[in-house]
Amino acid sequence: MTPKRVMLASMALGVLLPLAACGTAESTSSGFRKNYVVARSALEEGEYSQANRQYARLMTSAGPFLPRIQLEYAHSLLRAGNYAQAAQMAEAMSMASDGAASAAALAVAATARHELGLEALAEGKTQAGKMHLEHAQASMAQVLSTHPELDPLGSLAGRQASIAVRLKAL
Repeated sequence: MTPKRVMLASMALGVLLPLAACGTAESTSSGFRKNYVVARSALEEGEYSQANRQYARLMTSAGPFLPRIQLEYAHSLLRAGNYAQAAQMAEAMSMASDGAASAAALAVAATARHELGLEALAEGKTQAGKMHLEHAQASMAQVLSTHPELDPLGSLAGRQASIAVRLKAL
């Protein structure tokens, strides 16, 4: 190849490469948005296994939306009955965040811990059940004291009261 052809090829590549990247970024963004809508719809429709698969895929490409995707994924895991995984993910997110985002993750983690406690008690594992319930109660108290607006219908406060009754009986 002659030097002139190399220079022309380099110039063409220099013009086409950024254009190709723009198209890829746009289609990737469009793909992310589509996958998010599928995940969110599945969560809202009670199709938790589908939602969990979609959220797991979204985690790798979420970029600045990662905290939101993590929270929704943890919520989907909770709804699917994967309490230990939901608690672990939400607790990690709570520690890595602050403010309302941290409190929202802590509320999911507390709910998962409550369910883990109830499961342990049903299996006759009193100490493990008590530990989960105490952890859930402390987390709920923190959420309710710092961000009461996250419990507009009182469901978290209701869970907290239920835990208090259960712990007294143990």
